[in-house]
Amino acid sequence: MKGTLILGRFFGIKVQIHWTFLFLIGWVIYLELRKGSDWPSILLTVFFVLVIFLCVILHEFGHALTARKFGIKTKQITLLPIGGVASLEKMPEDPRQELWVAIAGPAVNLVIAFILSWFVDMEKYFANPEVLEQITIQNFTFYLLMVNLTLVLFNIIPAFPMDGGRVLRALLSFKMERTKATETAARLGQLIAVIFFFLGFMYNPFLILIGVFVFFGAQGENMMVHHISLLKGYKVSDAMMTHITAVSPHQTLKEVVDIMLAGTERHFVVAEGGEVKGIIYQNDLLQAIKEKGNEGRIEEAMNSEVISLSISDKLSTAYTLLLAKRNLYIPVLTHGVLTGAIDL
Repeated sequence: MKGTLILGRFFGIKVQIHWTFLFLIGWVIYLELRKGSDWPSILLTVFFVLVIFLCVILHEFGHALTARKFGIKTKQITLLPIGGVASLEKMPEDPRQELWVAIAGPAVNLVIAFILSWFVDMEKYFANPEVLEQITIQNFTFYLLMVNLTLVLFNIIPAFPMDGGRVLRALLSFKMERTKATETAARLGQLIAVIFFFLGFMYNPFLILIGVFVFFGAQGENMMVHHISLLKGYKVSDAMMTHITAVSPHQTLKEVVDIMLAGTERHFVVAEGGEVKGIIYQNDLLQAIKEKGNEGRIEEAMNSEVISLSISDKLSTAYTLLLAKRNLYIPVLTHGVLTGAIDL
C-alpha cells in the first residue's frame, strides 16, 4: 500500500502504518491544547493512544494467526486512524472456520482486559469519577482496561464487515447459502452504517468516518461473494488468454515496447524455455526505458516475484487473487509449462 511506513515483520507478517495515522495524533494534540493541558499531559495522552493501537495490532494478529491455522496467509496488517486491518488472502468459506477467525480478534482484547483487571481497583474509580477527568499515570491502566472492553463491544456490533458482521454471516451460513448469508449481513451492516453516519453529525464526527467505512466495506464484500458464487464450477482454463506474447529476459526494453505498440498487450510474461521467470508490467517497462534507455534488458526491470496458476485451478481462486491486487497479471501453467495468462 502506498503511503505506508513499515514498522516491522512479526510471525512472518508485515506490520505497517498508513500516513493518515498522523492526522489522528495531530487531532489528539489539538484537543489537548484546547483543554489547556501541559506538555507532559499531552505526551502521556499521545502515548496512551499509541498503546491503544498496540492493542489493535494484537487484535489483528488474533485474526491473522487463527486464519493461519486454517491455511490462510495474511499479507500485512495496516494501522489506519479508524483502527487496524489484517489483509487476509481470503476469509474461510467454512462457517466454523470463519467464526473462529472472526471472534479471535475481540477475544484478544478480552484477554488483555482480564489481565489488566488484576491491577485495577474498579470500585475506587467508579466511586470517585473525578479522578478520571484526565489521563494520568495513576489511572492509565484503568483507561486501557476500559478501552479494550470498548473494543470488544464495538467489534461485536453485527455491522458487516466488522467482526460482529462476520460472526453473523458465519452463524447464518449454518442455515442458509453463503451468498444469501453475506447479503443479509451486509444489508444489516449498511443500516447500522447509516445510523453511525447520522449520529456522527449529532455527537462525534469520527462516527461519520466509521459509517462510511462500514457502508462501502459491506457493499464490497457482498459484491465479491456474489461474483465468486457466479464463478463456481468454472476453471482458470475457461477464462485465460491463450494468445499472449512471452518475452525473453534477455530482450531489450525497446523490443518489448515495439511489441506493446503493435498490439493490445500491456503486460508480458517473461519466460525462458517454457519456464516463467517473471512479469514485466507496462508502468515498469516505461519507467525502465527512462532510466536505462532502449538497450536495457527485460531482466533488469521485470518483477521476479510471480504468482502462477494451473489451468485446472478454480476460477474463483484466480478472482480472489486478482481482486487483492488489481494490476496483477498471472501466468497460467500446464504441467509447469506456460500456457496462457489471466488478469482481472
